[in-house]
Amino acid sequence: MDSQLVTICLLTFSINLVGALAYAARIAGVRTRRIALSFSLFNVLVLLSRLSNSFLGPFLAKRIEAALLTGAGDGLLHDFRLILASATLATILGTLLIPTTQRWFCGAIGQFQHHRSLLRLLGQGARPEGLRHLGRTITLPGLRHVRGLRRPTGVGAKIIALNVLAQALLSVGVVASLYAGYLYPDYRVTASQLSAVVNGFATILLFVMIDPQLSIMTDDVVSGTVSEPVFRRTIVLLSMSRIAGTVLAQVLFLPAAWLVMEVARIV
Repeated sequence: MDSQLVTICLLTFSINLVGALAYAARIAGVRTRRIALSFSLFNVLVLLSRLSNSFLGPFLAKRIEAALLTGAGDGLLHDFRLILASATLATILGTLLIPTTQRWFCGAIGQFQHHRSLLRLLGQGARPEGLRHLGRTITLPGLRHVRGLRRPTGVGAKIIALNVLAQALLSVGVVASLYAGYLYPDYRVTASQLSAVVNGFATILLFVMIDPQLSIMTDDVVSGTVSEPVFRRTIVLLSMSRIAGTVLAQVLFLPAAWLVMEVARIV
């Protein structure tokens, strides 16, 4: 594995880890009853994840260009599958860290109410006492949380399935479009631009179909019609569906690349 591939995998890992941890802000908002502030933190994490994703494209594109110039593209398929696997590993780690991260967010929300500055909040967390507090609050999901997933949750199977599909499309959109450009180099610029269409469709699914359900459920928790354990189970289930989405991306990768290649040819 060369240094460029290591950089791409680490960047992909970071993007998906931040995206997975964003769910913890929802739980923290419900526990602290600071819904608007928790949504702001959630949006900051989502923005960081989306911004980092924009840096991933040039690294992947350069790898494709180098393969076309040197004719050494035999290992590209393996490389891209390794990149998708790093997304899965990051999402698994992010899901396991949700109990820890929601505690950090609860503390951050309280501190932000006092300091009213994100930079000062980060400075407080970087101090020795802040780092010690972060270390003391580390915890892993207990067995009772796993057993609790058998109980009812606040969203139906349709929303879970849509989340799996949306996460799969987000994971595969850029890599499949760029790989399609390698398969059909005459239209590789057109193919790379089609990634925005794939990611746009996935984003619409997330913000039109899935996010409103979580927002309604958050209001129901605040009003007392839905319990906090049900809300936490829902978040964990959505996180697990995010993992399933990254695994599904491995299955969709080659078909999506061929589809993008055909669309680039006829568009």
